[in-house]
Amino acid sequence: MKDYIVRATAAHGQIRAFAVTSRDTVEKARAAHNTSPVVTVALGRLLSAASMMGIMMKGDDDLLTIKIESNGPVEGLTVTADSKGRVKGYAFNPNVIIPNNSKGQLDVASALGLGVMSVIKDIGLKEPYVGQTILVTSEIADDITYYFATSEQVPSSVGLGVLMNKDNTVEQAGGFIIQLMPDASEDIIDKLEKRIGEIKSVTEMLENGMTPENILEHILGDMDLDVLETIPTEFYCNCSKDRVEKAIISIGKKDIQEMIDDGKEIEVNCHFCNTKYTFSVEELKDILEKAR
Repeated sequence: MKDYIVRATAAHGQIRAFAVTSRDTVEKARAAHNTSPVVTVALGRLLSAASMMGIMMKGDDDLLTIKIESNGPVEGLTVTADSKGRVKGYAFNPNVIIPNNSKGQLDVASALGLGVMSVIKDIGLKEPYVGQTILVTSEIADDITYYFATSEQVPSSVGLGVLMNKDNTVEQAGGFIIQLMPDASEDIIDKLEKRIGEIKSVTEMLENGMTPENILEHILGDMDLDVLETIPTEFYCNCSKDRVEKAIISIGKKDIQEMIDDGKEIEVNCHFCNTKYTFSVEELKDILEKAR
């Protein structure tokens, strides 16, 4: 099954909800960056959250970036998503291996450590919107929940999960975001809080083969759930040799000349998808001409 996001409402518009299945997306990120299991889970959770947050934006060219900077061995994560369900990302240190936590699970919190999370929304204004919060648990779902509450003043519940196979490939990935609208009644708020407290973990739901529709039905099925649309999501990077060439031009003629004088081809890696682009000395000379 291809990855997709479900957008829905419940309680006659008093609740809006999103759920995603993202196994292929997270597996593609894992393969591109050769991430260790704990980093795959951390990056996979953030990619899943970003895919849902991306489709909350309305403009075709709107772009969401979530950046975590932390003092743990991973050091940080960066992901970007657009309004069409396309997402990409990377870990600062993709090869971290640490002991499991006391529950025998991959220890994402220790891998990330303490830090801050910045959410940057470029929606075509002169300056992008930037919201920044501390990492409250470094488990990512709680941190996204805290961001919504403090930076956007939207009461939310976020659940994220990534399950790994024994060969370190991704078995399942996905999650949900449930948000209360400003006109939500006290009865609906109380009912949702009680229901959220009763639900299983996302990893357990994924392990049981639940789809995004099943997850939302499980949480909101008795609150007049109305599925509005499904949107494909994927790991997608828009890098190209032309874009990398423009980046090389931007570093300046002096540095380009030094590369030429070195007499060797250069290799440039895309941070987001790890694609390698090679430029020969002759190509660098052409780039230098364009920079003049």
